[in-house]
Amino acid sequence: MSLFFQSLLGATEGAVAQSILWSIMTLGVYITFKVLDFPDLTVDGSFATGGAVSAVLVTQGVDPLLSLLIALLAGMACGYVTGFLHTRLEIPGILAGILTMIALYSVNIRIMGQSNTSLLGVSTIFTVLSGMFAGMSMNLLTILVGSVFAAAVILLLYWFFGTEIGCAVRATCNNEYMVRALGVNTNYTKILGLVLSNGLVALSGALVAQNQGYGDVQMGTGTIMVGLASVIIGEVLMGSRFSFAYKLISAVVGSVIYRVIIAIVLQMGLQSTDLKLLTAAMVAVALAIPVVRKRMLKKAPEEEQEDAE
Repeated sequence: MSLFFQSLLGATEGAVAQSILWSIMTLGVYITFKVLDFPDLTVDGSFATGGAVSAVLVTQGVDPLLSLLIALLAGMACGYVTGFLHTRLEIPGILAGILTMIALYSVNIRIMGQSNTSLLGVSTIFTVLSGMFAGMSMNLLTILVGSVFAAAVILLLYWFFGTEIGCAVRATCNNEYMVRALGVNTNYTKILGLVLSNGLVALSGALVAQNQGYGDVQMGTGTIMVGLASVIIGEVLMGSRFSFAYKLISAVVGSVIYRVIIAIVLQMGLQSTDLKLLTAAMVAVALAIPVVRKRMLKKAPEEEQEDAE
């Protein structure tokens, strides 16, 4: 039994480490899903784009930190393409995201020249820091690096969405017609939101690629489901009635909880091929909880009134 708990503890620690890196992607999904109310499926492609760009640059001797910045810009370009298709060519949002995602599969292979790029024996952020902190395990080092990046992203997003243009982006989702009446170009705010979102997704992909030691054209498959599950789980467990910073933190917490649940279930014997089914079930349950809670709260006064009569 102790061996099982030791294995479970190790798996949980690894899951937390990975979840922190993936939480940056979750923050990107939060922007489109909650702030813009835009069904952006570009994420599956832009995540792999970030990993591909960073992996290729690092293997060419580019500084790992600089490769992250370039991956961020590449992801922003992906978001701009989706925004352009939607706002300028008037293609429905979900279809614009699908078109970009499909195109990025070929683009990512072009970037790497093959389906995957190994980073074995190449200097990355994690190998450099592991040399500086020789006594620290890779999981703890990953948690440290991921926490620094996640905290920086949350602070920057909190600042940006408090500015005039940031407030305009948030208002576009709430009442697009009112925002237009105030003289704001909503096409611009939508594109800006998509650019920012996919930039963060690509940054997350670059960090994951450097951490796992390779970039792969398929590494972004199912990313949108992971992001949505993390956002919804965080919102259901922590609520959404507080400040914007609290909501961003809840997305990160949701990412951690999602990965921990997956790790625990796998340790209990679930097949890895069933993960997509589990993710879909988790999203469905998380979405249903607020609805069921609302119905129960609505039903309680009616029952009290019937009892009084």
